This record gives sequence, C-alpha cells and structure tokens, in this order.
Amino acid sequence: MKLSLEEFRAWNNKSITLLGMSGVGKTHLASLLRKDNWFHYSGDYRIGTRYLDEEILDLIKQQAMQVPLIQELLLKDWIYIRNNIKVDDLGPVMSFVGKLGNPELGGIPLGEFQRRQALYRQAEVLAMMDVPVFIHKAHHIYGYRHFVNDVGGSLCDIEAPEIIDLLAKHSLILYIQASDHAEEERLIKRAQSNPKPLYFRPGFLQEQLTEYLREQQLEYAAEMDPTEFTRWIFPRLFRSRIPCYEAIAAPQGYTVTSNEVSAVKDEADFIKLLEKAIARNENE
Repeated sequence: MKLSLEEFRAWNNKSITLLGMSGVGKTHLASLLRKDNWFHYSGDYRIGTRYLDEEILDLIKQQAMQVPLIQELLLKDWIYIRNNIKVDDLGPVMSFVGKLGNPELGGIPLGEFQRRQALYRQAEVLAMMDVPVFIHKAHHIYGYRHFVNDVGGSLCDIEAPEIIDLLAKHSLILYIQASDHAEEERLIKRAQSNPKPLYFRPGFLQEQLTEYLREQQLEYAAEMDPTEFTRWIFPRLFRSRIPCYEAIAAPQGYTVTSNEVSAVKDEADFIKLLEKAIARNENE
C-alpha cells in the first residue's frame, strides 16, 4: 500500500506490516504499540498455535510414548499435552522445525527436515492469508483502532508473490533494515546465540548443503553437526534475504533503519517515523 502523507494522516484505522530480519525490532515495536490501541498479530504465534499445532503435539507425543509411565497416562486420558507457545518464545516451533544433521547429535535427517520445511512454509502462507480476517476482528470484535502485523523473518523466502500482494493491499508494508554492516553482524551473532525457527528456500538449502559437505569433506547430511551447520549457514541466509526484502519494499512499501526503530518510545514516535518514511519515499 502506497499512500501520500495526507492519505496516511486521514487513515483512521491503520494497518501496518513489519518486515525484516529477526532482531531488528519488529516484535518489540509491535508489543510497544499494543499499549496504545494497536492489535498485535504475530505470524509466528499464529503458525505455532494454529497451523503447526497438531504437528508439534504429535512430535511431542511420539517422544512421550516411549516412556512407559507417560504412555499409560496418555492412553488412559489421565494427562494431556498442550502447546504453550508465546509471542516472544517460539520454543515449540523451534523444536518442530529443528536443525538439519546427525540425529545422534539432535539433528533431523534430510528427508524429514525437508518435510518439516514444507509444512513450515505452508503454515506461514496460511498465517499471512489470515491477516485480512484479523484486521476485521481487531476492529469489530476486539475494539482495537489500529493493527500491526509482525511477520516472521522468512516471509521474503516463501516465494509466494500473491501473499505479498495481499499484505500490500490490506496494509502498509514497513521494511526495517539493519542500519549498517556492524548492525548486520550484531544481528547475525544474536541469531546464532539465540536461534529462531528457520525456513530455507529448497534451492538455497541444497546449494549451501552441497558446499558445506564439500568443505567439511563429508558425504551425507546425517554426518553433520546440526548446530555447527546452522551457525555456518545463517550468515549466508541473512545476506541472501537482504535483496529479497528490498525487492518487496521498493515497489510496495517503505524502508526505515533499525536505528530509527530503536528510537521509537511510543505510538507518537512510531507515527512520526512512518510519516518520515513516506515523505522520504515521495522525495526520491
């Protein structure tokens, strides 16, 4: 959605989609706005509680059934297992998506990893398709004036242009880019120490996997240390996403920096930042 400053200021029920890498401030910003009559729609939360919920629970139950006591309790319906994902804690989704590599080191075999990746992509597509419905719910059921869509960092990788078009039709897309190279390195290190669920485009994953196996002189993915492979591939994934984000923001949205976002303390600051981004785009 492209708007003039006048159109933006006259927009009574604003809907904003926050786009960018994990760590640039999307969830922090959305949580901040929630205090000021903004409905916070978290794509990752929707994925975990709606579209991957059954898969996550099946995985947990599969492990639990290997313990005789728990197996008996589950089969007799004396206990139940529930997914307790939080907006700022994606542990259950992370456990399901997992890491590719040696199963003896906690990794997931290649075929199963690819299956889960496909399910994760489908879940993200479905979660984004729900955005127009939740914009309506936010205003007409929950009574919020504005709506902010906090999307996962992998949105640019799902290769579904129709989803980007849908979001651009119903919201203003705001891309938060790392301010500089030093900030990019900080985000990479943060993600490596505090990993989030990762989605890889199939072609990208195969290309990088082939290179890693060659570098490490390994024959199969099942020989890889899953944590080491994830740490190795993430900087490459990070940098591959930058042009993808820019390709979305240039024609259909606006761009601000993570430094600009870090200065936002309340709704008034956020509105000023949006106006600045629109004005900057008009002057280009």
